[in-house]
Amino acid sequence: MIVQELVAIQDRCGYLPDEELRALARRISVPLHRIHEVASFYPLYRLNPGSSVTVRVCRDMACHLRGAARLKGVLQALANEIGPDQVCVEGVSCLGQCDSAPSAVSINDHVYWGVSEDELKKRMHAAAAKETLPHQHGNRDPLGWKIDPYDGKPRYEAVQKFMEKRDADGILKSIEVAGLRGMGGAGFPTFRKWSFVRGTPGDVKYVVCNADESEPGTFKDRELLRRTPHLVIEGMLLAGLVTGAKHGYLYIRHEYHDELEAFEDALEDARSRNVIGDNILGSGLTFKLDIFVSPGGYIQGEESALLEAMEDRRGEPRNKPPFPVTHGLYNKPTVINNVETLAWVPSIIIHGGEWYKNGGTNGATNGATNGATGMRFVSISGDVKKPGVYEVPLGQTVRDLIFNCAGGMHGGQKLKAIATSGPSGGFLPTFIPADKLPPKFAKEKLAQGAKGLDILDLPLDFNTVGAMGGMLGAAFVVYGDRAKMLEQALNCVEFYRNESCGKCVPCRVGSQKLVDIMDGMLQGQMKREALPIVSELGQTMTLASICGLGQVAANPMLTLMKYFPEEI
Repeated sequence: MIVQELVAIQDRCGYLPDEELRALARRISVPLHRIHEVASFYPLYRLNPGSSVTVRVCRDMACHLRGAARLKGVLQALANEIGPDQVCVEGVSCLGQCDSAPSAVSINDHVYWGVSEDELKKRMHAAAAKETLPHQHGNRDPLGWKIDPYDGKPRYEAVQKFMEKRDADGILKSIEVAGLRGMGGAGFPTFRKWSFVRGTPGDVKYVVCNADESEPGTFKDRELLRRTPHLVIEGMLLAGLVTGAKHGYLYIRHEYHDELEAFEDALEDARSRNVIGDNILGSGLTFKLDIFVSPGGYIQGEESALLEAMEDRRGEPRNKPPFPVTHGLYNKPTVINNVETLAWVPSIIIHGGEWYKNGGTNGATNGATNGATGMRFVSISGDVKKPGVYEVPLGQTVRDLIFNCAGGMHGGQKLKAIATSGPSGGFLPTFIPADKLPPKFAKEKLAQGAKGLDILDLPLDFNTVGAMGGMLGAAFVVYGDRAKMLEQALNCVEFYRNESCGKCVPCRVGSQKLVDIMDGMLQGQMKREALPIVSELGQTMTLASICGLGQVAANPMLTLMKYFPEEI
């Protein structure tokens, strides 16, 4: 594979020397331009030697809110002392350590979080002295989550249960009853995706676990990979057994060193138990599982861009249709689910679909016949006392999440805004007047005579948030009353500009135009009469962009204009 060969060269040389690229082209018999088109695309690769020490400070959402710019300035001052030619300090897109904001820093590709400034300075000095840097390790202990029926001690009972009857239809029915959806943000029903792949003819099929969680504010899959990797493995195996796929890949972001190590340990254990490989548990069935380390880039979280990377091309989204369920990896039927989705499957098989369904705030256990059902993991960060990952029922209110789970507002602040889907869904204020809500939502959800919606009372489930015109994703970022929302919106739009793959014009040009407009606002160089162009630009990007990145890139600004006009 070109992607992984380039990683090996860079690990050995520190960058990608031209002579090494020419040698690789000869060794694997591909044109040199094919090597360069991959090497020049991904942020992991370096085509020039550059500084011996590269320090990257996370600049997105939670880190930006909590003072990443100041931290970057402190580290830059030290770099100037050591020698600017020797140490380079720069910003970087989300490192997946939002709960430790703003101290999410990468030093020569070693990611550190929750580390003091003094300790970061020591590690910069150590890197400059060419000392070996340690990787930071997080806690792997189980936390008593409902998702893990084994409490951290894998027994693979769900696979054993399948082997007793080999009832693929029964498993699909359990997942359908559970109402399990894609937990990466798309919310597509899992049983439908698996059914499509199972029903598509072909002897070769694949299962891919998307662990490239790179959206600002999202870090729940990080915790699941570290604490419950066995559930991800078992979920992938069950997907393979149900759909007929015999090979699976974990596609994991390269910054997740600790999580990769935890998964490798769990995979070795699974192979020793004969649940991964040939003749699984003596059944004659086969499922092999390998790991693909991403060369970086937020766009790789888009399923077709991910497949392009795995096929040794630039990670640019494909036009759809066809969809991966029929034409996925190597043009074969492919199940692509995110970490959390797959991790829920073993418990659903063991306890039954009703068990998961009843975990929501309006499940059948408390007498309701409709409403929010199921459970999920949420990453909450920003201006809260206890940022982190929480296992919660779907349908819990914003009040419950912020004040009961996350301990309330940080530093005595009052709630000003929330982002329910990282930057993708934009911002919601503490109170939304009735006339700014969709008429149907206002009629069905607001009490008679109510003037609007108190955001603390908003139930966090896919249907309710979607009905009010919002998005419910994997990231929940909280903003206190000290936050300047135009600056926060600009930060989000800059993220999309930085991470655009550049394939389609609406996203490539539109995201930069949005940044220019918003920067002009901050500088006082834009007139109110020019604001309508923002709405027109956002609509164009939504309609014409190939993938979700361009389609949502304007949302931070559009919601700012709708709900926070005083900020503009």
